[in-house]
Amino acid sequence: MANPGTPTLDQLRIFLAVVDEGSFNGAARKLNRAVSVISYGIVNLEAQLGVSLFEREGSKKPRLTEAGQAVLSEARAIANDVDGLRAKVRGLLEGLEPEVALAVDVLIPSHRVAAILRDFQFAFPTVALRLHVEALGAIAALLLDGTAQLGIGGPVIVDDPSFERASAGTVELIPVAAPTHALAQMEKPMSGAARNYIQLVLTDRSPLTQGRDFGVMSSRSWRLADLGAKHALLLEGIGWGNMPREMVQADLDRGRLVELHLPDHRGGVYGLSALWRRDQPPGPATRWLLDRFVEWDRGAARPSV
Repeated sequence: MANPGTPTLDQLRIFLAVVDEGSFNGAARKLNRAVSVISYGIVNLEAQLGVSLFEREGSKKPRLTEAGQAVLSEARAIANDVDGLRAKVRGLLEGLEPEVALAVDVLIPSHRVAAILRDFQFAFPTVALRLHVEALGAIAALLLDGTAQLGIGGPVIVDDPSFERASAGTVELIPVAAPTHALAQMEKPMSGAARNYIQLVLTDRSPLTQGRDFGVMSSRSWRLADLGAKHALLLEGIGWGNMPREMVQADLDRGRLVELHLPDHRGGVYGLSALWRRDQPPGPATRWLLDRFVEWDRGAARPSV
C-alpha cells in the first residue's frame, strides 16, 4: 500500500497560492518568488503525496485534479491552523491571555452581553472565552476560587475587600405577574397586598450569601435558581416577582405579563459592578472586556424607578 510522504508547510503555501491566484505566475508574484521556484515546489509536493494535483494538458490555466480538490481543503486547514498557532504564541509573547473566564449576573440582559462578546471575538480571535452566568454571590465565588478572572455582578457582593471594582451599569427591576393573577386584576392594590401571594424569588447557589434574602416581601415564596424557570412560572400565573424590564418588555407589550403598581414595592435599580481580584490584575483581553462593560455604563441612560 502506498505511503505518502510528509509535505512541508512551504510546499502547501505554494499550492494554495497557485489555487488562489489562478496561475503559477500569480503565485510567484504573491510569494515574491521566481516562477521556477513555484513549479519546483508543486513538483516536490506531488512527489511527496504521490498524486498529481494539477492537470498538465489542455489548458494554460492550472486546473485541480480530483486528487487536488480533495487535498485543497486539508491543505488550507493546515495553513490556517499554523497561522492560528503563530498568532496565539505571538499574543502570549505580548502578554495576551490564552483564555478569559467571564462571570456575569443572570439579570444582565443577554443582548448586552452578546454585543460585547461579539466585538471581543473580532478583537481577540486567538483568545478562548469561558462564560459563566450566575446570580448574586455566585459571581464572587467564581472569582475567589479562580474559576473566573472578571465578574459583572450586583450590589450584594460589591463590598467584598478582596475585589477591585468599577461601575458597569444598571438593570431596572419591576414587579410583574400574569394578567390572570389576582394582584394584576386589582385596580389599586393596598399596601401589604403582595404579602398574601406567592412571590417567585431568585435564589443563590453560592455559600457567600446563603440564607440571605434580597427583595423578599411575601411570607409565601418559591425559591428558584434559574431565571428562565422564574419567567416561565410568572407567565403561568403561579406567582409574582421582580424581573429585569428589558427581559420582559415584549411580554408587557403583548399582554402576557402586567407591571404591578404596588404601593410598597415599586421595583428599583439593580446596580452592576465589574469585579476582579486585587491579587490578579486583568491582562489585555480581560481589561478590554472590563473597559467595554464600563463604557456601556457611561453610554446608557439610567432607567428611572
